[in-house]
Amino acid sequence: MSSYYELQIKINPEMEDIISDICFENLPCEGVVLAEETYKDLEMISTTEGTLRVFLNPQDCNSAAVSESHVKKVLSEQRELLKSRGFSDEELGSWEFVYSEKENEDWSKKWKEKWDVTHVSDRITVVPDWIEYTPEHEDEVIIKLEPGCAFGTGTHATTQLCMKAIEKYMPENADIADIGMGSGILAICAKKFGAKYVYGCDNDETVINVAKENAIKNNAVCEFELNTADKVKRQFDLVLANILHNVLAEIMGDLKAIMKDDAYMVLSGILDEKKSVVLDAIKKHNLELIEEMHQNQWVALVVRK
Repeated sequence: MSSYYELQIKINPEMEDIISDICFENLPCEGVVLAEETYKDLEMISTTEGTLRVFLNPQDCNSAAVSESHVKKVLSEQRELLKSRGFSDEELGSWEFVYSEKENEDWSKKWKEKWDVTHVSDRITVVPDWIEYTPEHEDEVIIKLEPGCAFGTGTHATTQLCMKAIEKYMPENADIADIGMGSGILAICAKKFGAKYVYGCDNDETVINVAKENAIKNNAVCEFELNTADKVKRQFDLVLANILHNVLAEIMGDLKAIMKDDAYMVLSGILDEKKSVVLDAIKKHNLELIEEMHQNQWVALVVRK
């Protein structure tokens, strides 16, 4: 069996989804697992450092794409980009990494070992594609997904906050937009809760087919395309945007423009200490703040037009 490469990157666990997404977009990445080293013999030894294990497949790329020097260059450039957008060293973690070649292991399965069923709420359950799962009650909403394929796996607080907001705020027979849909998990969740029409767009062309495949797995009819909020031509009853705080602030006007009158919008991907940036943009565009939803260090803001 052929070898694969593994990175072990020191990160702040709260940034798992963002850093995972960077690896998928810039490296020949097959999957990721966050291994938080928080307890030893029941004694807490760390609260901010976790190890992100990143599995690289050398099969479909040239050797330079998996070289240690290329990995170092990518991580350095992307870390500086995030710092320029307002993230601190403490918020990001160190990003120091160990690079190693692993022989005679099935890298395509190795990263899946830690994943399990995620109960987001009493009704919402996210199930990895390879796990057989029996519903616990009749009205349980089950979303089948291959974690690691694109941003939005159902395990991260930012995604879970959005799904809980869908359950709470989505009107009946609603038209839904998921801006920056990644894996499509939020769009699929909305469809399973009875949305009439679900639209999703992303500016990363690599996730479009992933989202479409996930929708098919879940028998969820959704429209996904390569697009950005400023080019969307229709309006919606509920808009979902799980994106970095600075991007939310920059595109708030575009997001407002695709909301129907009295429509709701869920804004997530916001670290608690960065929420003022988004709140300022909400105020600037005369949107009404309905609720702040918190989970760990993350916050989602529900607003109405």
